[in-house]
Amino acid sequence: MWNDKHLISLGKTDATEARVLLSSAHADTYECGILAGKSVANLFFEDSTRTRLSFSLAAQRLGASVVDLTGKGSSLSKGESLLDTAWTIEAMGVDAIVIRSSQSGASDLIARNVKVPIINAGDGTHQHPTQALADALTIGQSMNRTDGWDFRGLKIAIVGDVVTSRVARSNVCLLQTLGAQVTLVGPSMMTPKSFEAMGCKVTHDLDKVVCESDVIMMLRIQFERGGGAVLASKRSYHHEFGLTAQRAEQMKPDAIVMHPGPMNRGVEIAGDVADGNRSVILNQVTNGVQIRKAVLHHAMIG
Repeated sequence: MWNDKHLISLGKTDATEARVLLSSAHADTYECGILAGKSVANLFFEDSTRTRLSFSLAAQRLGASVVDLTGKGSSLSKGESLLDTAWTIEAMGVDAIVIRSSQSGASDLIARNVKVPIINAGDGTHQHPTQALADALTIGQSMNRTDGWDFRGLKIAIVGDVVTSRVARSNVCLLQTLGAQVTLVGPSMMTPKSFEAMGCKVTHDLDKVVCESDVIMMLRIQFERGGGAVLASKRSYHHEFGLTAQRAEQMKPDAIVMHPGPMNRGVEIAGDVADGNRSVILNQVTNGVQIRKAVLHHAMIG
């Protein structure tokens, strides 16, 4: 999971490393101001609310100062390369860089060319490691699996636009490493059988999976990446693959509903379900701050 001090991908996650990080985030025993005097640069070249703000809050709560940079306000808009931008930020003396980019592999490229820790906050359709860690933290807390973070026996369904989802890819890697059985669900063009090469199951029958799963994680259709182009209509998608109130009634008694956000209410998930008593969606947001505190602490201190 960790490549030196960099967090780029969960593709080769070490279970012990993941459990240590989850335990640290859950315990939240960080000394107040432990990162005082250090600085974190948030380079967000894609729109973001949850991830960007949670990294800022996490850094500030640990005592670090935060510098925010977006594509429109940077020299990228003048033609500067992403790597030149990273070198420039590093030369100013920051202690860590958090980066989100539409380019798959961008974080890895920068990590191989700078000395400060790089944290991937989402790169194209590749990976979003801190979101998956926040999701695992939420699952562990909700399912009383915080003692050892052993997810064996848990059946987790990830539903929707998997093919464009970096969140899904990171979750498949991490949740299986922790022992869970992961099933991907969605239309064939959004959830192709080729994903079975990652060790998970793939099905196009949501109704069968709903009643068997302990966790149902709904994914947003990523219209900005062309995900909606293959849909006949949002209404037909909601009918066949949305988590409706009727489907939620078929869930196991203690099963939970998740969504990494932002949500398209009435498309992948009904509003009543998103706001219902099974939903841990806001817990995911809270845990996003917690896990990013743990990640920044490890990257900058160890």
